[in-house]
Amino acid sequence: MSNDSTGSAPSPSASTGDGDGRFLLKLYVAGRGTRAEAAIANLRRLCENELLGQYELEIIDVLERPDLAEEARILATPTLIKQLPPPLRRVIGDLSDKEKLLLGLEVRRAGPENPPTPKT
Repeated sequence: MSNDSTGSAPSPSASTGDGDGRFLLKLYVAGRGTRAEAAIANLRRLCENELLGQYELEIIDVLERPDLAEEARILATPTLIKQLPPPLRRVIGDLSDKEKLLLGLEVRRAGPENPPTPKT
């Protein structure tokens, strides 16, 4: 995990935060356990396949940076926060449900063409 101020995963196109429609994502994890690794892998896969370089991803280990976790009011890990584009959204869990994650990030909206996936 990164301790620097950016902590960003390499991305072809970093968000400038100027409202250009790119995604600024922060993933809060606790250490390098299986849930954290699964969340990181699932999110990176989704970003590469769905966001097509239009994102900046920061991975924050709450064990290394508890101040950032407290500031963001993280109560459980893994937690993903989409800061840009507005509105801010939070998704908690290992991010394995792709459709739920896309809806949560508002990449895809629920509707007749994209109904929510029923739990089995």
